[in-house]
Amino acid sequence: MATRKMFGLKHDSIVILLMFWVFSAYAQAAKKTDYQEIEWIQLMPKEDLAALLNPPEFLLDIQDGSEQDSVEALSALTDQDEATRRFQQALTSEKVIENFDKKAIRIPGFVVPLKSDEQQRVTEFFIVPYFGACLHMPPPPPNQMIYGTTKTGFELAQLTEPFWFEGVINIATTSNMTGTAVYGLALDNIEAYN
Repeated sequence: MATRKMFGLKHDSIVILLMFWVFSAYAQAAKKTDYQEIEWIQLMPKEDLAALLNPPEFLLDIQDGSEQDSVEALSALTDQDEATRRFQQALTSEKVIENFDKKAIRIPGFVVPLKSDEQQRVTEFFIVPYFGACLHMPPPPPNQMIYGTTKTGFELAQLTEPFWFEGVINIATTSNMTGTAVYGLALDNIEAYN
């Protein structure tokens, strides 16, 4: 029995090649991760959010960037009422939302670079919810910072550039002179925020 040829391939080879393509397409589709898009406030307990949304009134009179505009200055106050103490605790809260551990997430944010490779591509960084965090003002609470890493690195043209970050989040504390994060992210994708 003669075997038909197509493009110089035998019929059996064509069937095997088609099966390979089908299985490759299936494998690629199975690898695609569905990322849960989250907002920053979802990473903090409701009681921390409530405290931060109700700051003590005297804080409104403090000029941004002044010596009094710091967690340390607030801690030095000796006559604190309960609302002030709770606000101060929320500013340094390391309380996490356990349900996010090992979840694939997508979150918008800004980059605070920590390490770069030889090509000046950022490989280690904090992800923060607003521009200037950790650089020009006190850092966000630890439960509002995410420590990120990537082996391939990425280019950061400006610190004012917002991004979408996708990856698997985990609960892990990372501290350095810049700040403290109680979440980590194994970065899968980064793209410009549009």
